[in-house]
Amino acid sequence: MISAFRSGEDLVLENLALHQQLRALHAQRPRHRLSALHKLFWVALRTFWSEWRKPLVLVTPRTVVNWHRADWTWVSRVSQVGERKPVSKEVRTLIFRMVVENPTWGAPRIHGELLKLGFDVSERSVSRWIRRAPRDPHPVKRWLTFLRNHREAIAAMDFFTVPTLTFGVLYCFFVIGHDRRKILHFNVTRNPHALWVGQQLREVWGYKEPHRFLLFDRDAKFGADVVSAVRDMGSQPTRTAFRSPWQNGVAERWVGSCRRDLLDHVIILNKRHLKRLMSSYLLYYHEDRTHLGLAKDTPAGRPTEIRSKAEHTIQSFPRLGGLHHRYAVAA
Repeated sequence: MISAFRSGEDLVLENLALHQQLRALHAQRPRHRLSALHKLFWVALRTFWSEWRKPLVLVTPRTVVNWHRADWTWVSRVSQVGERKPVSKEVRTLIFRMVVENPTWGAPRIHGELLKLGFDVSERSVSRWIRRAPRDPHPVKRWLTFLRNHREAIAAMDFFTVPTLTFGVLYCFFVIGHDRRKILHFNVTRNPHALWVGQQLREVWGYKEPHRFLLFDRDAKFGADVVSAVRDMGSQPTRTAFRSPWQNGVAERWVGSCRRDLLDHVIILNKRHLKRLMSSYLLYYHEDRTHLGLAKDTPAGRPTEIRSKAEHTIQSFPRLGGLHHRYAVAA
């Protein structure tokens, strides 16, 4: 009888509310929290129907009011984000670049750099884009940065063999500095042993400060006596792992350059012949030969010649008997 005097709209909304609660009750077996869709239904029903409390069974009216307040809070936050000044692609790219090039920098430091560059951006926006910045997946770059910061304190030594015309074998010993790839010492012997290596090290650092670290492999010639001699000079001996020549890459690359530039093109007669050729090669290597690892400079530092536009005469000077040449502007 009461339903006969009620409007059809109220009856439809009440049936809809009861039906929605019945579906939610069946969905909670086993018991779970109400889904976001159910919450959204009651928030919308409270907005459009004044008698929404009558059919409410599963939760209290206060709970629906709290849902409504939470939704409006979320909407206001979204609107605030939408009103923010968008960060341009140029600034985002610069932020990503700073993150990669300076892995220890945080948002305040990067924000300060951006302000000094004239970019109007908030620190909160910088922090948000830092979290999205792609990280460098290769640890090799970090290892190269470490080596660049310590290469002035690192030297390496090694042996390489050279066959002679009479089928003998000569052992070439050298010490190379990591900072300028400069050969600090070179000598040749037929019978290498620990005492001879110790004498060569004393000739290298007899009257000057040794490098902090001396890198060498696990060759039997670098035995306990050599390690003790290195420590007595004030340097720290550092051995590479077994069968890991790449860990002494600076020395190995120099051996490859020496073979490609000189030894693969000549036949060594004896020890004196090899020492003479190697002395000429070291002079060419230090003074004339440009190096990729030194930004196309030489280990000793080759000055760039100043040439006028009217001057086009270039002279060539043979090195190593004509195997290589050095070029200079004619005086």
